Amino acid sequence: MSETFRAYFVHMFTATGAVFAMLAMLAAVEANWSLMFLWLVVALIVDGIDGPMARKYDVKTKAPIIDGVLLDLIIDYLTYVFIPAFALFKSGLLPGWTGWVAIIVITFASALYFADTRMKTSDASFSGFPGCWNMLAVVVFATRPDFWMILALIVVFSVAMFVPVKFVHPVRTARWRGLTLFMALAWIALAIWAAWLDFAQPTGVSVALVVSSVYLFGAGAVQQVIFREKL
Repeated sequence: MSETFRAYFVHMFTATGAVFAMLAMLAAVEANWSLMFLWLVVALIVDGIDGPMARKYDVKTKAPIIDGVLLDLIIDYLTYVFIPAFALFKSGLLPGWTGWVAIIVITFASALYFADTRMKTSDASFSGFPGCWNMLAVVVFATRPDFWMILALIVVFSVAMFVPVKFVHPVRTARWRGLTLFMALAWIALAIWAAWLDFAQPTGVSVALVVSSVYLFGAGAVQQVIFREKL
């Protein structure tokens, strides 16, 4: 297999995320939230694998016709933002005007964030909340908090997109990488478990899902405080 073919194969692998996004959207339209989240988790796994593959096979040099970063951002916006926002709006978890606020704030703020040239830090983490609404939505569907709590979380994380707070990348952030990878893999397994059981999972799964989410969302900020890092 030639180096060029391998490089373009990585782009094609990344593009499968768009297919999984469509499958997730079709499930969402039918209000089949469990199947929707399972497809979104598959897309999340692809997103976690394609980056290391792209660096290994040097796609920027060997397959320059396709912009892998742009391709990744397009798919991420669909799977991280657009479809989860739709699910929160249509599920009934946010009644009346709260659903409209959520869907407008999430899509608007995320569109600006995804175009922000400062989204990556010097240690390959994210500057500001990286728009992982798919992860927040899984936790919300699994735990079913009061709608005021959901709305508050949406507002807080939307603001957090544009403040100088670090959020770790599970693969690329070197500090605490072993623990972070473990937490990320645990989160994926727990999310699949919860979705597979139609979000009627045991209490222990819910607690573990929340704990792993808190770590993944908060580890970067803790690192900033402990090591006095600047973005």
